[in-house]
Amino acid sequence: MRSELALAIAQFNSGEFYACHDTLEALWLEASEPERTFYQGLLQIAVACYHLSRGNQRGATLLLAAGRRCLEQCDPDYQGLDLAAFLAGVAELQAQLHLAKTPLDSAPKIQLHLGVAES
Repeated sequence: MRSELALAIAQFNSGEFYACHDTLEALWLEASEPERTFYQGLLQIAVACYHLSRGNQRGATLLLAAGRRCLEQCDPDYQGLDLAAFLAGVAELQAQLHLAKTPLDSAPKIQLHLGVAES
C-alpha cells in the first residue's frame, strides 16, 4: 500500500476529512484505472463526511451515493482493504440520513480498515 493511501486512511479514520480529501486528490490526479475509480470513491465519501460534519446533509447524501457507486466497482478487498465492511457502513449512514428528520449531530463513525488475511 502506498504511504499516501495509508495517510489518507489514518486521516479519514481520525475525522480529518478535509485533509483526507487533499491527500486522496493528489493520488487521484495521477492515477489510472482501476485505481482512479477507487480513489474517486474514497475521495467522494471523505468529502461527504466533511459536509456532514458541517451540517450539509444534502451534499453528504449526494456524495455518499456517488462514492459508493465508485467503490462498488472495486474488488471487496481492493488494495488489501475491507471495502465490503466499509461499504456496509456507508450504506448504514445513508439509511440514517434518509430517515433523519433533523440533521445528524456528529461526524459519521464509519472507518476503513485493512482486510483480515486468510489463513
